[in-house]
Amino acid sequence: MEKFEKLHGIAAPMPLVNIDTDMIIPKVFLKSIKRTGFGKHLFDEMRYNRDGSEIPDFVLNKPQYRDAQILIAGDNFGCGSSREHAPWAIADFGIRCVVSTAFADIFFNNCFKNGILPVVLPQEQVDVLMADAEKGANARMTVDLEAQEITTSDGQVIPFEVDAFKKHCLLNGLDDIGLTMEKADAIDAYEARAAAERPWA
Repeated sequence: MEKFEKLHGIAAPMPLVNIDTDMIIPKVFLKSIKRTGFGKHLFDEMRYNRDGSEIPDFVLNKPQYRDAQILIAGDNFGCGSSREHAPWAIADFGIRCVVSTAFADIFFNNCFKNGILPVVLPQEQVDVLMADAEKGANARMTVDLEAQEITTSDGQVIPFEVDAFKKHCLLNGLDDIGLTMEKADAIDAYEARAAAERPWA
């Protein structure tokens, strides 16, 4: 998993509330267990017409937000079903950080396991970031995980809280497999000891 340390990029404003996982990645696209290839279907029903053409007014179709790496979202982001394809699609599109007043628990935890930083902030601070994001591509934000701060394009600093263990995992690029592999020496030693003690097993 890619490490998350400091991100400087374009933030896209998406003030809709209750964006569920089916809106993030519709169930019709859940045909693979690979983590790649879902970005083109991110927000598919809001992003494309039935004939496959883009809906020009959708935020990620606008020229200034096509390379967005940060999403400033409305309340209760990621609600609905527990599909892990939702953070896969977000990450595959290139978004590394999502800011909201609240996230669904399963989606929130899945983000950390897929290299995405979900940031929970009070409404008034989300409003500040939303207004900054609406300035377009020239208004780039900086998300500093080590310092736990988001800096707006005009220099306003907004601190955020994050669980220490989840922070450690993101900073070091550790998903569940990576965490296990940190204990590889201990696992190997156990296996060698077990084989010596129980050669018949």
